[in-house]
Amino acid sequence: MNVSMIDTRHGTDNQYSFSHGNCLPYTGVPFGMNFFAPQTSNQRGSWWFHPEDRTFQGFRITHQPSPWMGDFSHMTLLPLNGAVSEMSLFHAQSSYRPEESCFNPAYLNIKTQRYQSTGTLVPSMYGGLLAIENCGVNPGLGISFPGTFTVKQIDAQTIAATLIVFSGCEDDQFTFHFVCKFASSIVALEGPLSGEEGFVIVRFKDEIQEDVHFATSFISEEQAFVNLQREANWTLADYKASATDQWNDYLSRIELTHHDQKQVSTFYHNFYRLFLFPQTFYEIDADGRKVHWDTLAKTVKSGPLYTNNGFWDTYKTVYPLFSLIAVEKLEEMLEGFLNSYRESGFLPKWLSPDERGLMPGTLIDAVIADAAVKGIRPDLMPELLTAMKKAATQQSENSNYGRQGTLDYLTYGYVPLDYHESVNHTLDYCYSDFCISQVGKQVADNEIAHYQKQSLNYQHIFDPETGFMRAKDKEGRFRPDFNQHRWGKDYAEGSAWQSSFAVYHDFAGLINAHGGKERFEAKLIDLCNQDPQYTTEGYGFEIHEMSEMAAIDFGQLAISNQPSFHYPYLFSYIGKPEMAQPLIKQLLTRCFDDSPKGFPGDEDNGSMAGWYLFNALGFYPVTPGSGEYVIGMPLFDQATIKLSSGKTLTIQSTPNKPQQLFVDAVTLNHAPVDKMFFTHQELIAGGSIDFKLGVVPRSRTWSKDAYPFSLSNRS
Repeated sequence: MNVSMIDTRHGTDNQYSFSHGNCLPYTGVPFGMNFFAPQTSNQRGSWWFHPEDRTFQGFRITHQPSPWMGDFSHMTLLPLNGAVSEMSLFHAQSSYRPEESCFNPAYLNIKTQRYQSTGTLVPSMYGGLLAIENCGVNPGLGISFPGTFTVKQIDAQTIAATLIVFSGCEDDQFTFHFVCKFASSIVALEGPLSGEEGFVIVRFKDEIQEDVHFATSFISEEQAFVNLQREANWTLADYKASATDQWNDYLSRIELTHHDQKQVSTFYHNFYRLFLFPQTFYEIDADGRKVHWDTLAKTVKSGPLYTNNGFWDTYKTVYPLFSLIAVEKLEEMLEGFLNSYRESGFLPKWLSPDERGLMPGTLIDAVIADAAVKGIRPDLMPELLTAMKKAATQQSENSNYGRQGTLDYLTYGYVPLDYHESVNHTLDYCYSDFCISQVGKQVADNEIAHYQKQSLNYQHIFDPETGFMRAKDKEGRFRPDFNQHRWGKDYAEGSAWQSSFAVYHDFAGLINAHGGKERFEAKLIDLCNQDPQYTTEGYGFEIHEMSEMAAIDFGQLAISNQPSFHYPYLFSYIGKPEMAQPLIKQLLTRCFDDSPKGFPGDEDNGSMAGWYLFNALGFYPVTPGSGEYVIGMPLFDQATIKLSSGKTLTIQSTPNKPQQLFVDAVTLNHAPVDKMFFTHQELIAGGSIDFKLGVVPRSRTWSKDAYPFSLSNRS
């Protein structure tokens, strides 16, 4: 798959009340510091692009990870010509034809119907080139600043601007620096050159074509000019070649052969989404050193840094995939996350641009543990373990940082119900405690047994009478008036059905708590076969995740949101993976495609794309930090994975027609696989996996060692 076959509008048909991905049509380089997209409306807040809009307000420089987080350091660039009746974006905007425009990860190409000029924007890591054709009479570049701004002319061809606008930041003067150099001479600057929410037109000499080189920095104007100077001699072709080559490098790391090209296209559109986040938040100074802006100290610090990532979403799929095919980036990201800890005192949870403190848990712990057991950046693990333990034992005075209810969790063995979403906090802390013990094993820590024992605290909030995890008060009493379909209050973005199976490290123990495999199997069948019911008392209104679960009609298996991602694989923990195989195939083929409606819910920074990719390949990391991937149901005839180890892994599925809904047998390097999982070491060693598929399920009795990881079985 070449990057030219990707349409970035995948998953962009969204509104506040319903999500088909809540994606944006991002053009940029992989993990770029900036992304670019057409802005079609500034009247809908974070939903500023819709694929059916026909208004073009300019190329937006954006850093928005999610509409629920909002954007920061964003501005628009609009090529125009002639007179504008008033100095505002509204009076300057134009219509455009989406069907004739190019939405490609490596470049954007849009013709304005009003001005009859065509803009091609090609990105680099810190800037890019805007090439304008048919500039027209009295041409200019309209720049819309949505916050506090300044603009100044540096010389006959160059301007510099500053912008302060963000959704949340420790630095109340967090500044974005923008510099651009025109190929021709600047003849005028129109509009206010400083103030709040201004529109400025840079008029340049009449030319048929104009090239505008630009660069940005979160550090300083001087650094922005350093970034600009490095690309001073780049042509449009140079920019295109660089961005295209970077994308093709990543997209070629998995190559598919398949009888259905529509499904191939869906895979690669998801693959593109995997390499957008987290975004680079460091720059290269004049001496070639990696440097970044520390928003707490409000000064420049050395080393890498990354932003725009919520670990509650991404730990499950994004980073385990990086560990297989992009370990060189994962190694640097871990160093960046450690820099976040060094500067704030706590590991990050939701960065945008710095800590926003959203969602339960401290699930970066799983990213660290997964890297630790896979031997990735062992040099960082002692300090990362110290950081993990700090969050597990110390309560921050700032609620944005660390765990919520830390001291109560240590006192009672659970987070009491007077904390919002207490059930999810408790379960996430249990899993994090397991992750701490796994990192501890790698560095010979002396508290491994303590954290393993603490990871079993989920047992304190399990109610054997109802079979659900339930909130308790400080006296140990369950909240009365339990309703299994009530969303919110004690549960994060779900009900007891979506929140009671998050015991990733000990499903064997959870099965025992239910009363054994038969009862657990009945519970899973009830989960999948009931109506997608929900009640709204916890929120007081219907949130979009409720609507999305109801829309797909897979019972309470809300694949539209991360807490349900592992649900099909729970059947493997009772020795019946065949019960999940048709379910996985149905989820892949009915809930995902390559269109603007291509996702069943919020995509969330590569998280849902990663779920699709893993499942389509035929395995899934249910328990990051265990070093295992549970075997599922492959979708494609053949996949060839270029591993970061330098080896190649080929996966074949035969016969692979609609009637083959079950895995009949699996071989690894031609040897029968007699367990329900692969290890990371098996996969990165390369070789071949062959799935023989069948039309009826083949039940079998599994040995104890054949089951995927559970702490109760393998501690």
